[in-house]
Amino acid sequence: MPELPEVETTRRRIAPLLVGRTIDAVHTTAPSYFFLTPPAALRRALGGRRVQRLARQGKYLVARLDDGSRLLLHLGMTGQLFSSAVTSPRLLRASARGSLAPEAQSRFTPDEHTHLRLHFRDAGPEVFLRDARKFGKVQWLAPGAASERLDRLGVDALEVTGAALFAASRARSVAVKNLLLDQAVLAGVGNIYADEALFGAGVRPTRRAGRVTRDESERIASALRRVLLRSIETGGSSISDYISPDGADGAYQDERRVYAREGEPCLVCGARVKRIVLGQRSAHYCPRCQQ
Repeated sequence: MPELPEVETTRRRIAPLLVGRTIDAVHTTAPSYFFLTPPAALRRALGGRRVQRLARQGKYLVARLDDGSRLLLHLGMTGQLFSSAVTSPRLLRASARGSLAPEAQSRFTPDEHTHLRLHFRDAGPEVFLRDARKFGKVQWLAPGAASERLDRLGVDALEVTGAALFAASRARSVAVKNLLLDQAVLAGVGNIYADEALFGAGVRPTRRAGRVTRDESERIASALRRVLLRSIETGGSSISDYISPDGADGAYQDERRVYAREGEPCLVCGARVKRIVLGQRSAHYCPRCQQ
């Protein structure tokens, strides 16, 4: 978390707060592994720049600035990119979440986890990037500079085809679930949507990738596009820390078929959903529906 649907939802909802606005000041926390570009350099590079465009590549957001440079934002596992005007219980510490109703929340005050604050010349809402675990990343790229992180990404998961997936799986001994999580193969897929797509395709996550047939590859690609688009439509999955830039929760978590449903009945056949560990990541599947 967040995965492609959450990042795409963030892109669509944060774009009106970025595109066309000129950055007046940049506030950061102290230098850390969160900043691929040192905070001081980041402040110098972004001040006075106008945001022209906001794109998404896999799980990365890429802001194009008026001098041709780019700002890369990655939300990691617990990153939150949002307007300074929003309220949400997910912005509170866990100890405080249960004590106040959402309507009782006051406006968020930047804390030690708010690593990036963008202030704009028009004096409108600021944009905050907050990440309690610092697995997110911020990087400024000079005009014309390449990005190793972007260059090594595979095809965007929304554009995957069965033929491409079948070709990528040939002679691969890894489990098909791990193949879907490989960002060099498919950019944007994480645990939630890999599990959901494999369920929709009727393929077990443990199946060796090289033994997935051409027809099964088509089913997986189709199911993956379907669940990703549906999650975007519902605003993503708010299972842990994720909120959209306007403070709203996603709703796709209410439509999950197998992910995080260990021991519950399969919604298709009634068999108990199983959970196993593959490559240090959990995998959920129906032992009857998926072969």
